[in-house]
Order: sequence, then structure tokens, then C-alpha cells
Amino acid sequence: MNYKISHKNTHTKYIQVEACFSNVSKKLLNVNLPAWRPGRYEIQNFAKNIGNMTCEAANGEHLSIKKTKKDVWQVKAKGHSEIIIKYDFYADIQNAGGSYVESKFLYLNPINFCLYLEDQQNEACQLEIDFAANTDVATGMSFQKEGSITILKANNFHDLVDSPIMLSSAIQHKTYTCQGHLFHIWVKGKIEIPWDKVLTDFEKFTSEQIGVFGEFPVGEYHFMLWMMSKPYYHGVEHHNSTMMTLGPDAQNFDEIYIDILGLASHELFHTWNVKKIRPKELLPYDYSQENYFGTCFVAEGLTTFYGDWLLYRSGVIDKKQYQNELETTLKRHFEVADNATQSLLESSFDLWLDGYEKGIPDRKVSVYNKGAIAGLILHHLIQLNSNKEKGLDDLMKELWLAHGKPLKGYSYRDYQNICKKLIGTNTSKYFREIITGNQSIKKQTNEALRSLNFTLIEDQNGTISVDDL
Repeated sequence: MNYKISHKNTHTKYIQVEACFSNVSKKLLNVNLPAWRPGRYEIQNFAKNIGNMTCEAANGEHLSIKKTKKDVWQVKAKGHSEIIIKYDFYADIQNAGGSYVESKFLYLNPINFCLYLEDQQNEACQLEIDFAANTDVATGMSFQKEGSITILKANNFHDLVDSPIMLSSAIQHKTYTCQGHLFHIWVKGKIEIPWDKVLTDFEKFTSEQIGVFGEFPVGEYHFMLWMMSKPYYHGVEHHNSTMMTLGPDAQNFDEIYIDILGLASHELFHTWNVKKIRPKELLPYDYSQENYFGTCFVAEGLTTFYGDWLLYRSGVIDKKQYQNELETTLKRHFEVADNATQSLLESSFDLWLDGYEKGIPDRKVSVYNKGAIAGLILHHLIQLNSNKEKGLDDLMKELWLAHGKPLKGYSYRDYQNICKKLIGTNTSKYFREIITGNQSIKKQTNEALRSLNFTLIEDQNGTISVDDL
């Protein structure tokens, strides 16, 4: 499956897409567009941004194409082995999961607009982009340039749609190495960066993260940051990169740097936890519909906990800064969702329903916030059961070696069994109270906080704070 992208009318947000499918053998061909993107577990209906679709054979013969579902089209191939589908895509989404175009900047998430054939998802793909302002190309894909043409190659459709791209003539770019791996930092936007400090800090938390697992899953990695003029905080993990959007860029660098660090650390940890250590229900991804799974509290909750914790452990942030980040997480849960009727397991499963919106009062919990607290409590229980010889790192290493490195996925039961190895007889109580229960977990949280030399404070108005012991 090969694709061509262009931006013929620079006064609009429409980009032109050509999707070419070879080795077609069926008379009636069903062509699909993803309904969602990994990292955001909700149906997003990218097809609503597509228009002006036509289809032809390689010799130019017009072929009939008809929509049969909201994001499925049927082509009458008439014996042709190669077909080309042309369409416009409206690229005007400014976040870490969208696509956006202006005259001198092109930002693409291929999953937004790349059609696919279900039986060709594992075949090599090529994406050819005709865009003049391509001095700098930020992406995890291999590529080559000739004039305005940039040709990118992916091993398969899964890698293609898991690789965001930024093209511009004004992207800052620096690199650092850590334990034999090359890491890129790409920054688009009006911001002055003290690169010596940034590179030193990024190397520190990268090294700390690799130390948890003992190895890094990919050869090179790309941090891609788009600094916006408006307030924003959003990041998306990918197999060898992350796309991050932050703002406003008018902020003093020191003011926004803690957000950059927190987002970058969180997304880097996802390189192991979810991109490799993946729930079985997500192997492989089914882009056509919801992929329900109950362990998002592991995928997102543990990642949220580790993101800040590893910044602290690596010395990138001090104890006071870590205390502030912990307090933010605890406030978001206890001040908002402590009375929720759903358990953490139920809210993980229901993420596809309303996980990214406010929802009705007292119904759900955040898999990010309560999931992070569940990780904090689990670390405390592992330490108690092992006389502080083990901790949450041992659980992550077990998940990596048994399920992530071989990419065979894990089930809820697999996760329970690993926990049982580490906390023994406390396992049933932990899952009953923290994962499947809906009662307040303030007591368990405070006990776990004390092991980190912090304590949970709640005033008469229900306001939560974290104090230093």
C-alpha cells in the first residue's frame, strides 16, 4: 500500500491524498479507514474529514466506488490488479493526534487519512509527500528527499500509522546518546531552549528508564514537540517516537519546562508499557472498531506514576517538585472521583464510552490518576512483602520479559499472577480494594505515601494536599 500527499491549494486546509493498492485479486474490494488511533481509546471517525473521493485503475479507467459503512468503501475492481483512490483530507487539527497544514508547515498523523486493505496490513508501505518547506523532516520513519519530494518507508501499515511526521523549514533539532541508543529532540515553535540543560536532563531520565527494564526496545527514538501559541498539554506515544503539543509558547521556558519533562518522561515510558507490554486485546490493533480491554489502569496508570517518579529518581526534579506532582495527581482523584461508583477495572473497560470527557457526576474514575495511585500502593505492598528488597520495578521487569519483549500480550489474569508473585497473600485484598472496589482508598494511599516520606492531608473542606514528613 503506497500513498502520495500534496497540498495544491495553499489557501485551504485540504491536502490531497492518493492511495495506491497493488496485487488486487478480488472483483469487489473493501477499503477501510481507521476509526480510532492507538493511544486514544475512543472512536474518532476520521472519515468525516474526507471528501471528493474518486477511484481509477492504473491505466486511468474510472472505477465505481461506493461507501458501505461510515469508514468503509467498496470498489468494483473489474479485474484490475492495481487501483488508485484519490480524495481530499481536511487537515486542521492542532493536537498531538491530528493533522495540520499551513503554507510552511505540514504535520501528519497517517492514521487520520490512510486507507487500508485488511489483508495487506503486514506488507511494506511507502508515503510520498510533495511539500516545498521540507528542509527539516521529523519522524521515526526512514526517508529520503529530492527537491520538494520526501519519500518515507515503513515496514508495514501498523508502523506507518504509528509514525507522526513534521515537515518545516524551521524545526530545532538536537540529539543525545544513552546506553548506545540515539535520541532526537525536535521542536517546532517560537521558544528559546537552553539546550545544554535539556539534553543533560533528558539523558538522565532516559538512563533511569532503561535501567528499570535493562534494555531499550528500539534503535532510535524521536521526541517531537510542537509549541503552540495557545494553552495546551497533549502527548501521544508511538513505537519509536512521541508527538507532544504544549503551549502557550509565550511562557517563560522555566515555567513550561516541568510540563515538557513530565510529558516526555510519560511518553518515553510508553515505549515499553503499551507499545510492547500490550494488553492481549490490542494485539494486533483492530482499527475498525473499539478494542475493549480492562487493564488500561496498567497501561496508563502505571505510566502516569512512573513518569514523575523517574524524573525524581534520576535527579531531574527535586523532592519539592515531585511532591507537587504527586499532589496534583492525588487532588485530581480524591477531590473529583473519590465517591465514584465505578471501580478502576470498570472505568478501564468503559474508557471507550466516556473516558476522555467529564461524564456524569460520581460515576467513573480516571485510569490515569487512580491508576497511578494504584501503582503507588502496589509498590508499597511489594516492598512490605520483600523487606524492601523489591518494588514496582520488579513487576515491570517481569511484564517486559514475559509479555513485552516477546510481544505476546498480557491478560488481566496474567497481571494478577505477577502481582501474586510479588505481594503474596495481599493480592486478593489489593485487587478487591484498589482495582475492583469503589470505596475510598485514602488510608491505603497515605500508608504508601509514608514509605516515600510524604503524607496525605485533607482539610475540612475536602481539599487534598501532600506534606513532607
